[in-house]
Amino acid sequence: MDEVRTLLLKISAESKHHVTSSYHGFVVGTFLYSTDTMHRNSSNNRTFSYGLPVVMLCLAALLFSNILIYLYLDSLHQTDQQMVSSGVGCAPRHFKMVTMKNCTPWLQCPQIRAEVRKLKLIGQGAVKKVFFAEWRAQKVALSELSSPDYVEDFLHGLSMLQVLQGRLVVQLVGFCLEDHTLVTEHHPYGSLLNLDVVLAEARNQQHNTWQTRLRLAMDYVSILHYLHNSPAGRRVMCDSNSLEKTLSQFLLTTDFNLVVNDLDALPEVDQSRGSLVKCGHRELTGDFVAPEQLWPLRNEEKPFSDDLMPGYDEKTDIWKIPDVTQFLMGRVPGGDLVHFHLFQIHDECKNAEPRLRPSALDVLNMYTSVYSSMVRESAGVREL
Repeated sequence: MDEVRTLLLKISAESKHHVTSSYHGFVVGTFLYSTDTMHRNSSNNRTFSYGLPVVMLCLAALLFSNILIYLYLDSLHQTDQQMVSSGVGCAPRHFKMVTMKNCTPWLQCPQIRAEVRKLKLIGQGAVKKVFFAEWRAQKVALSELSSPDYVEDFLHGLSMLQVLQGRLVVQLVGFCLEDHTLVTEHHPYGSLLNLDVVLAEARNQQHNTWQTRLRLAMDYVSILHYLHNSPAGRRVMCDSNSLEKTLSQFLLTTDFNLVVNDLDALPEVDQSRGSLVKCGHRELTGDFVAPEQLWPLRNEEKPFSDDLMPGYDEKTDIWKIPDVTQFLMGRVPGGDLVHFHLFQIHDECKNAEPRLRPSALDVLNMYTSVYSSMVRESAGVREL
């Protein structure tokens, strides 16, 4: 969300400049008008005396609406700063959860074995079993390798967690290579698959708005942008062959942000070396995956061959953005207008030619622009 905050700050600055300019214009205009009326007759003076309150009332409404917009956007920026991962600001290889005062070094094998207590199983996949656990009264998630067959995937995911630590990635608490375990911060709302259920809860219904949902979509695209330009190179989300699988890769925080959680399948694209990726060794099917991920000889009824299957790049992630955003927006007032504004960029995401699709940053910029303009419009409507 760095790009989001930058654009919001720019809008806030423009709002403050507009307020200041409006005020200066009013002062100069009032002075010139008052000087001119000194040479007019008493009838004109009476007209001026009646018109001035109307002018001042209109100006006050203009100033007030600009101030409201400024305060709203500024509060979003401040809230966004507060909502980032609690570990941000710690030294490398350290963590700090919300209720902790100080940063702590990542837990190692002896600490995990002695101090992390498993409470219940909350998830299981091919690579990991995930337990809700406790460490010194802190709620954490303990992941264990499910099968020795997937040890390489487990170690890859752990290495990505270490390298990519930041506000868009689930916070790493510790790991033990000997036991093939890792500990991360626990998010009680679970994966993004639970979004509609969480927002339907009475305590969260006030968050079930187009604003909250569009911000989640902005988080999602921000994560893609980060992965495509990460410290570990240009990474592609391969655990995304269906909408459900894609949503399961993200965790919903209690302040309604997203963090990417499952990094077990993040192959690297290096176009300078002609290095592309293939997501697995089996044939992919369906409309959710990008066209270049489908077996190109399927219409010729030739059997799938992993050796003959061409590679592809990060633009496969771009293809999937409209479908994920469609889910995230749900059915809320204002959602149809969001889809209308995003129609063009989503149409570009679905271009059959990968190189003609926008980058994740292009999509993020459009999402941010739509969000900001709709906030301004809704603020103006409330004033009327």
